[in-house]
Parts: sequence; C-alpha cells; structure tokens
Amino acid sequence: MKTGENLFRPAAVIFDMDGLMFDTEKPFIRFWAELGSEFGYNIPQDIVMRMVGLNNESSRAVMYEEYGEDFPFDKMVDKLRLLYKKEREKGIPHKKGLLTLLDNLTAAKIPMGVATSTRIATATEMLRMAGVLDRFTAVTGGDEIKKGKPDPEIFLLAALRLGAQPSACVGFEDSPAGLAALHAAGIKSVFIKDLIEPPPDILSTVWRKCGDLAQAVQLFDI
Repeated sequence: MKTGENLFRPAAVIFDMDGLMFDTEKPFIRFWAELGSEFGYNIPQDIVMRMVGLNNESSRAVMYEEYGEDFPFDKMVDKLRLLYKKEREKGIPHKKGLLTLLDNLTAAKIPMGVATSTRIATATEMLRMAGVLDRFTAVTGGDEIKKGKPDPEIFLLAALRLGAQPSACVGFEDSPAGLAALHAAGIKSVFIKDLIEPPPDILSTVWRKCGDLAQAVQLFDI
C-alpha cells in the first residue's frame, strides 16, 4: 500500500525493452549457441550474457575480445536477426505487470519513452506487434547513438525527446549495462530482474528494485 512517504512523481518514465517489457532475452542464449555450432565456435551462456543489454558495436567488442577479430560477427548477426524475426512471428510475450504499470502511468498523464539497444525499426515494429507502441511518446534505438549502454547517451537522448530533465525521470532496466547507463545519466533507476543479477557495485546505484513491473506502481505519487 502506498504511504505517501518516499514516493516520487517523475516528469517522464523511460523503459528498456527486451527482458524488461518483453520476455525476449531467453532465445538470445539459444540462438547464439546454435549459430556458434553452425560457424564452428563454442559460445557458452556466460559469453552471451555479457552481451545482454548491449548494442551491436559493444556486442562485437565482446566477441572480438573472446574469439579474435576474425570472428564472423556480421554474418552471425544477420542470421540472428532472421531467427529473431521468425520468433517474433509467434508473438511478443509481455513481462508480468507491464500493462498494469503502463495503464497507471497513462492515467497519470506521465510521458513514457523507450530506450533500447535494439535497432529503431525493429524496436518500433516489436512495440507495435505487442500492442503498446501508442503508449510511448518517443522511442530511441541503439542505431541512433554512437555509444551504447553502459554509456548514458541513449538515456540522455530519450529524456531530451521526452522534454524532461534526466534527474526528473525514472528509468526501468533489467541489465547491468542499462543500470550503469541510467546512473551515468543521472536518472533514478528501477531494477526488474530477468536473466542477470548485477554485481554489487551496480546494485548500489539502483534507486529501487521490484519483483515485477506491477509492483513499481507503488513507487510513484500517481
């Protein structure tokens, strides 16, 4: 129950997408393992987890560091996108509590945006397919910025598009890279766990942690 104490009314709310709003990160591990076998590489889960929340170029750096610069990253990502496209055709599964939180923020007339490492065209299509695109004032994709998470650039751009000061915003994330980016941007972060438990130094920067998105309604003065 809301007590009125320590509640915050944000000027805008910014959401990550994969793993936060949509249950779309789990196939990521499976697809990379399959592609690794196809191309002759052993790509274990711990390597894939290092790419969660990162954009294309940051993910490339992870794989080059692990396998060398001969690693066929672009060819594998092209195939990865085809696998994801087929997966999306089955539907975009919402994470628990998504519509509850969006409904409450919409009713309170709080602007919402998306800041995702996914390319803007793909992200927009996924939001449309999931039936929530019209909830968001602005969508910012990973191909619209120079530096991906954990750099704050994507969240600063999202706040700018929403017409809000970063310090007046709240951001929702499930990945360590995303939480680090929110902290660097000066945006209050809410952590909703998906696949990864962030290290203590990242968790120490988190404003609030919730079990699911619906629980987050209780954080706000709305």
